[in-house]
Amino acid sequence: MSGEARPGDFIRLDETAAALGVSVTPVREALLTLRGEGLVDLVPRRGYQVSPMSRQDIEDIFWLQTELSKRIVDRAISRFDADTLDALARLIDDFEAASAAGDADAVVRAQYAIHRSINRTSCSDKLSRFLGNAARYMPYRLYAEDPEWCAGALKDNRRMLEALRAGDLDSAHAVVEEEFSAGARLLIEHLEKAGVWDDEREIGTGPAPASAATARP
Repeated sequence: MSGEARPGDFIRLDETAAALGVSVTPVREALLTLRGEGLVDLVPRRGYQVSPMSRQDIEDIFWLQTELSKRIVDRAISRFDADTLDALARLIDDFEAASAAGDADAVVRAQYAIHRSINRTSCSDKLSRFLGNAARYMPYRLYAEDPEWCAGALKDNRRMLEALRAGDLDSAHAVVEEEFSAGARLLIEHLEKAGVWDDEREIGTGPAPASAATARP
């Protein structure tokens, strides 16, 4: 999703294991997981290949996250109390501090904790799990290293906190929609700059590889 591995690239087990400093076994297991998530395809006698990903695929992934997140906020907004709101405010302060320090890893952890707080408060385990699966497609570190994204995310986090405090569901929905819309736009722009898509023909709009047909239900 960051564009470092292009659609059609083959991922070599030995090379990847050496680069990561691990044995081949965990690399193979990771690729099996990625195959199940639709990120790589297994090509017979050739190995694992990065799956096609179109602009529409990215828009769909972010649309799904938007709708799941709005439903979770619907459930959470009436369950927040003074203590949980104060805890959320502290997490947002952590995000601000990490952003100011330029600590991308800490930004990722803080943003994850903010979303996890809302998810847990909603008491919607299955929805949260579905959202977590969709969120695997998001290259969080790519966002965390972007100062403009960090500034926008901090603003959205504070707007969400105020909406939860006021019980303002419309405002909370607006924050969710703007957050994921911006995330999709930034990722598409990044992949365009990385040259992932050809100007004349978007990778992923043509027929899927033969192996993809057997890799997915």
